[in-house]
Amino acid sequence: MSLRPEASTTTLITPAAVTVDRRNGPHGEVVLRRRGEHHEIIANGCFLMDTSDGRSERLLIDVAADTLALTGRRTPSLLIGGLGVGFSLAHAAADPRWRHIAVVEREEAIVDWHLSGPLAPISAAALADPRSTIVRTDLLSHLRETDDRYDALCLDIDNGPDWTVTDDNEALYTPAGLALCARALSPGGILAVWSAQPSPAFEEALRNAGFNGVGTKEIHVARGVPDVVHLAVHPA
Repeated sequence: MSLRPEASTTTLITPAAVTVDRRNGPHGEVVLRRRGEHHEIIANGCFLMDTSDGRSERLLIDVAADTLALTGRRTPSLLIGGLGVGFSLAHAAADPRWRHIAVVEREEAIVDWHLSGPLAPISAAALADPRSTIVRTDLLSHLRETDDRYDALCLDIDNGPDWTVTDDNEALYTPAGLALCARALSPGGILAVWSAQPSPAFEEALRNAGFNGVGTKEIHVARGVPDVVHLAVHPA
């Protein structure tokens, strides 16, 4: 009689999360946690992002840059909505095509974590780049008040148009909010919006707001639906 060896099982153990910093601000609670070698940001109890991957944050920038390159535009300017863990800013600063890079971040805690905290290794070189500027305000406020025009708006301030972190963020995805995005774009400029899931309703809203070339780029993840970048072009 032959003996069948017992099947071996492998259990993946997820490291426990350790709170590094917790702040209460005008928009609610923001928490930085460390899980093993990675950090993650939690806003109002909602997971935003972590440092474990970053492919979709980099794609957000690449989609905008590559689309602009097809139009022959040289040395464009970029506005990043949301500093997050810094992947988008770091990736943009590593690309010499960008003439100016502004990143809008309303949470002072997140700015502090990059300037002198655990996230500095990701963003230090980008923040030291003379092309980079931090705008410490709410994104909608900046879009209303700025006279600057950008060649690309790359927005990553929520888990997507259908899954906002705070109620006031919902205004960004309304016709009035999209009109502000269009106002801040130069003719032929690119709007790229990160989302944790596809949103046909948001695509329709972009078309209704007068944007051209509306579409999505998918980023496949280990589990669940793919992350996406919604893409739209301001009419020239």
